[in-house]
Amino acid sequence: MTRTASLIVRNLVFTLVVPGLGGGWLPWWIATRGGSIALTLHWDATPVIAAGAVLYVLCVWNFAAVGNGTPGLWDSPAQVVATGPHRWVRNPIYISALVVVLGEAWLYWSPRLLVYAAVMAVFFHLFVIGYEEPRLRRRFGASYEQYRRSVRRWVPRIPRGVAG
Repeated sequence: MTRTASLIVRNLVFTLVVPGLGGGWLPWWIATRGGSIALTLHWDATPVIAAGAVLYVLCVWNFAAVGNGTPGLWDSPAQVVATGPHRWVRNPIYISALVVVLGEAWLYWSPRLLVYAAVMAVFFHLFVIGYEEPRLRRRFGASYEQYRRSVRRWVPRIPRGVAG
């Protein structure tokens, strides 16, 4: 298998397993648990879900094209990825997951999915500050520190020199 084909397969497998379960199957299960589902789906939520999905795809593309890796901790990029959505915010993949789940909460009109999204947000934050950032500091050193100083963790910001 060529290197490119291998990278595509690895990213597809990660996407099916991690976001597929946490952002697809589990929210559906939570929203429909006990046989309850909204009689009317709020289809106006689909652009929100689509925006989160597009953001995720852009991030995965950058991890593959720039970093030659996947979002998986076991197969992460070989270098700091500071292009595309990662140019504006350090954790756009987590943000994309939250956007998708919040969109699904709206779609299903599900307070349980709002709680799930809140739990996800807390887990993501604790995971990022407790594990991911220290690991990236050890792995990439000065290049990650420079990136960390210039790009916010959760709130997107236009980098200096981009907007006139």
